[in-house]
Amino acid sequence: MHLSGALLLLTFLVPPLWMLDVGYTTPPGDPTADAPFALLLAVPLACASFHVAVQIPAGLLGAWLGRSRTTPVAYGSAVMVASALSLLVFWGLGWDTWGSILPAWADATVRGSIGLAGYMWVMRAKPRSVRHN
Repeated sequence: MHLSGALLLLTFLVPPLWMLDVGYTTPPGDPTADAPFALLLAVPLACASFHVAVQIPAGLLGAWLGRSRTTPVAYGSAVMVASALSLLVFWGLGWDTWGSILPAWADATVRGSIGLAGYMWVMRAKPRSVRHN
């Protein structure tokens, strides 16, 4: 799971558009306009929270659901679980309208699926290996 967390953090080198919009909502000249600096803390915190709440359970459940199947099937089931979990997380945070939740949910699902690809690459098994049985 460390690889998937590192890949998830690397995807945040290109920040999401919704996070950039939040960073620049304060008017210029406002003494509390330090939101761009708050992003330096918010991005790793959001990444760690998403990794713990969505990516780790999705990877474990995807590996369990696809234990006797091919790696692409296990990866697909992990991405589907991650999609559902991320949707539940965003609804739990209070984002009720589809117009506000859809861009953030799609962004989180794509970023999470990149990290899950790294996890499934590590968890893959050769057809006649010890881990395959």
